[in-house]
Amino acid sequence: MSSRAVDEQLRLAFGIVYGHRGIHGMTSFDRWPELARNVIGEPELTAPEVAAQAGVDLEQARRLWRALGFPPLADDQRVFTKADVATLQAVEQLVAMRGTDPSIVLQQTRVMGQSLARVAEAQVRSNTAILEALQSAVAPDDATIARIVPLLTTLEPILVHIWRRHLLASLLRVGVSNEADSLTAPTLVVGFADLVGFTAISQQLSEGELATMVDRFEALAYEHIPERGGRVIKMIGDEVMFCVEDPRIAAEIALALVAAYAGDDTLPEVRVGLALGPTLTWAGDLFGPTVNLASRLVNIARPGTVLASESLGQVLQTQGIQGDPGVHPDDDTGQTFELRHLRRLELKGIGAVRSWVVRTAASPDAASAKSSRRRRRE
Repeated sequence: MSSRAVDEQLRLAFGIVYGHRGIHGMTSFDRWPELARNVIGEPELTAPEVAAQAGVDLEQARRLWRALGFPPLADDQRVFTKADVATLQAVEQLVAMRGTDPSIVLQQTRVMGQSLARVAEAQVRSNTAILEALQSAVAPDDATIARIVPLLTTLEPILVHIWRRHLLASLLRVGVSNEADSLTAPTLVVGFADLVGFTAISQQLSEGELATMVDRFEALAYEHIPERGGRVIKMIGDEVMFCVEDPRIAAEIALALVAAYAGDDTLPEVRVGLALGPTLTWAGDLFGPTVNLASRLVNIARPGTVLASESLGQVLQTQGIQGDPGVHPDDDTGQTFELRHLRRLELKGIGAVRSWVVRTAASPDAASAKSSRRRRRE
């Protein structure tokens, strides 16, 4: 088979792998085999050949491939490299030497595939020069490929170092936990902060303006949550999910978020829902009734307010000092926050619950303050 025919076969096969089934009609990808060789090595092996060389069952190799988020391939498509063989061998050695459950390997593969897919997508989408070259009618030239290839040597060690940092942080979180069940269902405060009216606002914005708003929303979340000892679990469009062990810190984070967004004229207000209880930690995410309750509470919270679950409100009360009921000092800042018990509400899928409004006692309600600023601007 001629080199041109090989490149055409590779181009069509990779179009299936990377979601461009109509890639044969896209001239901007005419030179993609060259790009593939620079990024992942020479695509010269089929799936059966990779599995055989790695000494791994073909079906297990296919399960790992799908877990990474890629579609199935025909057995005669040569899109794999020697690096795929080495990676598969390393996985097999991990299972054999450490006795790792294959189901855990698949779960970890899904996590890595999802996380790194987002990293790669963000890197490409944020590089205007690469985007313009790939989306133009002209095939990427040597200059375009030259912009992409250095990312490999520059970003790989950065990604590894960041992973090591997060690995250490995770080990420390588990190591310092006082909970006997910390490995399975630690008791945490789970919080959701939601941009109020985001759907309606986004309809009025251009794509660039919407991206700017989302970026600002995420920036403030990452500024105020980790700063106070919380952990961002994930961003879900116009919502951030976070967790923390200490109930008082959870209240402080929630109030700080309300104040921060209320003070930013480029963003709408937020509302926050908090719930305390056992939480299933799985694949870097959180699950269970505590998460569900926090999610429901943020949906019924008023703009610029914080709603806490019944159990969390009771804990916050007991952590206060003797004095006026419902008013508790923040030992680190000298600020105070107050609690107000709400009537019982029926929440779909959960049942009848009571909740608490958590406010900063030393300052006006954030929603009123923001409304006043808007009236002054008008």
